[in-house]
Amino acid sequence: MSAQPPLFPGNAPEVEAAFQAAPEEMVAEILDGELHTFPRPGRPHTRTASRLGVSLGGPFDLGSGGPGGWVILDEPELHLGPRPDKVVPDLAGWRRERMPDAVGSEDAPAHHDVAPDWICEVISTRTERVDRGKKMRIYRREGVRHAWLINPVAQTLEVYRLEDGRWYLLDTHEGDEVVRPEPFEAVELPLPALWAR
Repeated sequence: MSAQPPLFPGNAPEVEAAFQAAPEEMVAEILDGELHTFPRPGRPHTRTASRLGVSLGGPFDLGSGGPGGWVILDEPELHLGPRPDKVVPDLAGWRRERMPDAVGSEDAPAHHDVAPDWICEVISTRTERVDRGKKMRIYRREGVRHAWLINPVAQTLEVYRLEDGRWYLLDTHEGDEVVRPEPFEAVELPLPALWAR
């Protein structure tokens, strides 16, 4: 009796090699076994992602002016699922009890293989299709409970919650609103700060 081939045999060696060889000025991801590369984000994208990291990091990661209890990372490389998919969200957050040591030992790999509790993708015309499609499906499969999609040009924030294996859009915020989107509703988030020039 011959052994059954594994359901997910891993990413093809040539895909893994291309992922490792991607130039530093590109963002490389492996999604559903396929390599995707994108130019580094444009200025509106990086400005909004950086401002959001500052806005959430103080109260939720450091506990400064907020409840703490989170680990929030910029552009972490995540290896998720059995193949694995290798994704790089713009921001990701883990509840502290799920990641008590965000640094790990000296020989810890650069990537994380624990699915976050929250992700944020800053979408652009180059990345929107993949962010909304393949990446949201991967996050859903891995049980990421909360997702934000931010468009810095349109000045919108879409807030999603995962329930019963489906994404539900809770709200779309825009422009100059001051909001309390979950899972970070303990502190006000002034949207104009995210669009600041």
